[in-house]
Amino acid sequence: MILLISPHATVRECAAVLSQNFGEATDAVQSLDHATSRLRAQEYSTVIFDQALAESEPNDTDASLQHLGTAIPVFINFGTSNVTRVLKEVRSAMMRRRRDERSARESAEQTLRAELKGIVTAMLLSCELALQDSPSAEAQLDRIRSIHELAMQLRTRLSITYSH
Repeated sequence: MILLISPHATVRECAAVLSQNFGEATDAVQSLDHATSRLRAQEYSTVIFDQALAESEPNDTDASLQHLGTAIPVFINFGTSNVTRVLKEVRSAMMRRRRDERSARESAEQTLRAELKGIVTAMLLSCELALQDSPSAEAQLDRIRSIHELAMQLRTRLSITYSH
């Protein structure tokens, strides 16, 4: 859902065009107070602020921004921007958000992969040592304990609950 905040007369027309182009319902409000109420009650994907309104009421703008959640904030000067410009700005903001989310996800995956790779390598090495031909029973038990400890670290990293 998209929230559009502007006192301009064209706000309803702009909301309809946004809804049609992005396939999301679009709410339009004329004040930041109404916007904050909507943001408290509803989850939005994008919140479009009239830049002039936001600059003229900084405290109300801050209140609205505190309730954005995961919504993308977009600031547009409706005094100088037509509907085509609004569409372009919103589309750019959405593309930036997707790119940022993809980059963050890939970074998290790489970090996790690197952490787990070291643990799995240590587990495999311990298994190989435990499987060698003639270790004593005590040496095998130590290696199994080592493997168990590594498996526990792996479980902790993956946040797996275990009950036995």
